[in-house]
Amino acid sequence: MLPVANFTIEPNEQVEFKILYEDPDMLVVDKPARIVTTPGAGHDRNSLLNGLFAKYGKLLQNLGQSRDFGLLHRLDRETSGLLLVALRASAYDSLREQFESRRIRKFYLAVASHAPRQASGVIRRPIAEVRQTRGGRELKLARISAKGKPAITAYRVLDQVPAASYLECRAVTGRLHQVRVHLESIGCPIFGDDFYAPPAIAEASGRLALHAHRVALSHPISGQPVDVRSPLPRDMRRLLTKLGLRPEPPVAKSEPEESSPDADEAA
Repeated sequence: MLPVANFTIEPNEQVEFKILYEDPDMLVVDKPARIVTTPGAGHDRNSLLNGLFAKYGKLLQNLGQSRDFGLLHRLDRETSGLLLVALRASAYDSLREQFESRRIRKFYLAVASHAPRQASGVIRRPIAEVRQTRGGRELKLARISAKGKPAITAYRVLDQVPAASYLECRAVTGRLHQVRVHLESIGCPIFGDDFYAPPAIAEASGRLALHAHRVALSHPISGQPVDVRSPLPRDMRRLLTKLGLRPEPPVAKSEPEESSPDADEAA
């Protein structure tokens, strides 16, 4: 391994994560909640990328900043679940092309206040990024705006009670805070969401009740199917039980589809 001094990102073996899929070309990493994906202000050495550099530093450094040190996408700090990481340039370039052509399927589990009017639907509402100051901090947030970029989220209801629902969502596009903003826009804010949910909903969960539980793609080199799933974390299972919702995993043969009715009709 290269000396630490030659790494752009400082390795930190104390950062916790799990590897659910690994081969010479790529990884599928399971990120816990409350860990940021990349280094930034206040998180110079405790991000997921710092942890990955402790084990895969030479490969990631060789990919360089122009290829995001192998990271194909990110998750919010409070969101748990699956992330794709390339270990070779050819794999990164192939996976990036799959993302851009929307051939990588990403699925989330969310615990939301209330439920959509229909059991499944598609939210097609453009999202714009905005800067806001809250508590003396400048934040990059998202909002529904006709001036924003196209954004598509398909969803299906797994279980519901009068005051809450358990949803599986497919983020067809990859906008900032997409699932959070889209669900809020149809009256279903996610429990624990400090940015977009009303205070009572934000404070009802110890963290954002959102988990990236599945990613499905074609292997960047072999072309073979890769379909990885992460179990629902214990804290979200406890929240479901508290709300009277069933935490059983989604049925494998069913998933949110873009052909479902638009949420404008369902909301």
